[in-house]
Amino acid sequence: MMNVIELFAGAGGLAMGVGLAGFQPKGVIEWDRWACDTIRENAGRGFPLVRDWPLTEGDVRKFDFESLEDKIDLIAGGPPCQPFSLGGKHRAHEDQRDMFPTTVDAVRRLRPKAFIIENVKGLTRTAFTNYFEYTILQFTFPEIIRRRGEDQLDHLARLEQAKTSRRRRGLTYEVVWRVLNAADYGVPQKRERVFIVGFRDNLGVKWSFPEPTHSFDALLEAQWITREYWDRHTIAKKKRPELPGRQTKRIEKIRRSNLRPMVTHKPWRTVRDGLMGLTDPRVMDDDKVFHNHRYQPGARQYQGHTGSPLDLPAKALKAGVHGVPGGENMIVLEDGSVRYFTVREASRIQTFPDGYVFHGAWSETMRQLGNAVPVKLAHVVASSVARTLAKQDERKLKRMVKRLTRA
Repeated sequence: MMNVIELFAGAGGLAMGVGLAGFQPKGVIEWDRWACDTIRENAGRGFPLVRDWPLTEGDVRKFDFESLEDKIDLIAGGPPCQPFSLGGKHRAHEDQRDMFPTTVDAVRRLRPKAFIIENVKGLTRTAFTNYFEYTILQFTFPEIIRRRGEDQLDHLARLEQAKTSRRRRGLTYEVVWRVLNAADYGVPQKRERVFIVGFRDNLGVKWSFPEPTHSFDALLEAQWITREYWDRHTIAKKKRPELPGRQTKRIEKIRRSNLRPMVTHKPWRTVRDGLMGLTDPRVMDDDKVFHNHRYQPGARQYQGHTGSPLDLPAKALKAGVHGVPGGENMIVLEDGSVRYFTVREASRIQTFPDGYVFHGAWSETMRQLGNAVPVKLAHVVASSVARTLAKQDERKLKRMVKRLTRA
């Protein structure tokens, strides 16, 4: 069993995906009391994975890492993203909420075999190019720390010199990053996030991100060529929507293709797919059957404030700086009307299991969900990392046996 410490755990999406990949949590750290209450409530209910989490409610900067030094295989976490979010104030390293330096410090102290860091796509914007490069280089060379009185640019210059000189003394990591769309991996939501993954250089690991398993073209094929999508959902022909005009050429291209390049992909999962089996909360209050499945009134749409169509992946759920943004957290029903997602529906969109309960009022739980990593996406990335580390351990064991045999 490989050990992991989870930083900035939130409601537990990334941590659950990492746990499903086979990592054993030795520390789960989160400062927000509502998110901690969610984790504690599920632990108290005996929910698998979560029940044994060693949760610490508090500031990561004050956590005592000493007892875990040289005992951690993986660090995982999503440092607070407000400094880089398209909806934030864009202050980057000047924002006190920037927890990347703290995360790098944890890597330096714990020396894990690998790390998985997740953040908003906005971090890769042109406006943050220098800071993003700076962050990647700090993860690459965590022992080249910023000196007292040294400004960011001078520190960046030293890190760049280490990179160009191909210096590999001390603790270094091979770091790769990519913006992943959750819909491409079976999540019923178009949620783009940047993942930064590093492996300790002395392991000699060669790794790349898992390739997508789902696609929009495969969804179009299932909806408008084979019609399997509508049959699966038992939608009568007279109730099926019209062929979307803007996609006509694309659909025709797929139809005419003899090679069918997307047959290896599964269709993107839609809102309708994600909510299968849930009752309409306006008709029946099933909160006792499906936790957190209560109707929330007050939804309305206007220009620039529209919900997610049923037959596409949902828009990316957002937490919002000043409350829940309704457009991203609404569903557009078959008659064109809108309503808010229930908490259970939103958790389905984020691929949390139905038995996982969220603590707090609707707006608070939706904030937790808007900040979460989809469990399925976390599982895909973490499983790939776990397999790579397991293979590395297997090679190490074989070399050891071979040396002993020769002796």
